[in-house]
Amino acid sequence: MEIILMEKVVNLGNLGDVVKVKDGYARNFLIPQGKAKRASKANLAVFAEKKAELEKVAAERLAAAQSRAEKLEGYEVTVAQKAGVDGRLFGSVTNADIAEALKAQGFDVAKGEVRMPEGPFKMVGEYELTLDLHSDVQAQIKVHVVAEA
Repeated sequence: MEIILMEKVVNLGNLGDVVKVKDGYARNFLIPQGKAKRASKANLAVFAEKKAELEKVAAERLAAAQSRAEKLEGYEVTVAQKAGVDGRLFGSVTNADIAEALKAQGFDVAKGEVRMPEGPFKMVGEYELTLDLHSDVQAQIKVHVVAEA
């Protein structure tokens, strides 16, 4: 199915690109989330009229993500979790736990923005993480996982 991208999509294209994707990806993900529209003549004409407005919105999102990244870059957050005497956690520290700890510190971070390529943390220690705040903006933070008293 051919679609028009209404915003930048990682590994697919930029705003306004007409790309061909599998039908299910378009119908079940891109179109319902407002990231794309079908590439019909009518939709192409509507997109041409709204292109400047969409580019302005995309630039505002990018600027907001860059300002959030400047505040978060190098930030250190502590997460307390019950642990045994050997430092192993009872359970694990997930992206939701880290996002919640950052929200408690006053940062607006969604759990989907916290990237944990090795999976949840299962030991007490210090870890470096990447936050994907935008498709073009990332921030590095440190997470200290400590034993709960």
